Amino acid sequence: MMDPPMRKSLTRGETPVAFVQAILRAYEKRGVDPAPALQAAGIRGVDLRDPVGHVAIGPFEELAARAMRELDDEGLGWFSRPLPWGSYGMILRASLSSPTLGVALRRWCRHHNLLTGDIALTPRTLDGHAIISVHETADLGDLRPFCLVSLLRNLHGIACWLTDDRILLTEVQFPFAAPPYAEAFRRMFPGRIGFDAPQAGIVFDAAWLRLPILRDDEALRQMLQNPIHLMARIYRQDRPLSRQVEGLLIRAASAAEPDAGAIAGQLGISVRSLQRGLMEEGTSLLELKARTRRLRAAELLRRRELPIKRVAHLAGYRNESSFSRAFRRWTGQSPAEFRRQDTADWPMARDGG
Repeated sequence: MMDPPMRKSLTRGETPVAFVQAILRAYEKRGVDPAPALQAAGIRGVDLRDPVGHVAIGPFEELAARAMRELDDEGLGWFSRPLPWGSYGMILRASLSSPTLGVALRRWCRHHNLLTGDIALTPRTLDGHAIISVHETADLGDLRPFCLVSLLRNLHGIACWLTDDRILLTEVQFPFAAPPYAEAFRRMFPGRIGFDAPQAGIVFDAAWLRLPILRDDEALRQMLQNPIHLMARIYRQDRPLSRQVEGLLIRAASAAEPDAGAIAGQLGISVRSLQRGLMEEGTSLLELKARTRRLRAAELLRRRELPIKRVAHLAGYRNESSFSRAFRRWTGQSPAEFRRQDTADWPMARDGG
C-alpha cells in the first residue's frame, strides 16, 4: 500500500478541514444551506472535500459560532435533539457558585447529563487522578469524532477558565483510531493523546480539583460574548501573581506548605520579587497560606471517612478544639455541620472501570 502524500504540517493557527466538514454535515442534517455562513466566515479558496486540508482558526471559530446560532444548536448536530443556543452558558452559570473546581465540574457534568441522553459524563477519582469519562448511550454517527473532541475541549477549557489556570492533562482518550488529522488533537490538548480507548475521557492530577473558582457572573457575561475560544484554543491564563501563588499552594501534595524560596523557584523569580509583587497586589504570602489552609480543611472534611480529629491534624492544628474554633470563625459552621451539609465529593472509583 502506498503511503499518503506528505502535507504541510498544521500550524498553531489552523484547524483541519475535517472539522469544517462536520459543521457542514450539521447544516445538511437540518436542511439549511451553509453557503452564506461559509462566505460570512471568510472560508474560501479551500478544498472542503479534503479532510486533512487546513483552514485558519479565526474563520473556523466564526463558522462554528454562526452555525450554533443559525441552527439553534450548540451541539452542532451531535445529539438526537438540539442543545438550544445558551445551553452551555446556562450549565456553566450553575457551576459559578462552587467553592472548588471539583465541585464545579461535578455540577457541570450532572447538568450536561440532563440536556441529552445520548452521552453520560461520569467524574471520578482513582489513584490520585481525576477522570471524566464519556459514556455513549446512543450512536453518534459520522459526527462522533467531532462531537467527542469538541466536548472534551469544552470541558478542559471550562476548567481552565473557572480557575484561571492552565490545567495540565495527564491523558486524553478517544475510542476510535487515530484519524489522518490526529496532529490537530495533539495541538488542542496539553497531554498525552490515546486512540482506540474503551471510551473518551480526560485524566488529570486530582490536586487540580482543589483550586478555587475565581469567576463570577460579570466574567461569565464577558466570556459568553466569544465562547468558541474555550472549545477551539488552548487556554491562556491572565491571572496576577497572587493567583499563581495560590494555585501552587493548593496543589501542594500535603499539609506541609512550601516556603517563599520554594515558591519563588517554581515561578522562576527571586524571593524579593515575589514579596514585592504580592504587596503590589494588596496581599502577602501569609494571607494566601491562610486562605489555602481554609480550602484544604474544607477538602479534608469532604473525605467523610476521616475523623474530624484526623482532619484537624492534617490541616496543621494541634487539636480538634483549636481547629473547630478556627473553622467556625471562617465559615460560621462547626466542622461537623459543614460535613453534614456538604455533598460535594467526587465519586471514588472502586475498580479500574
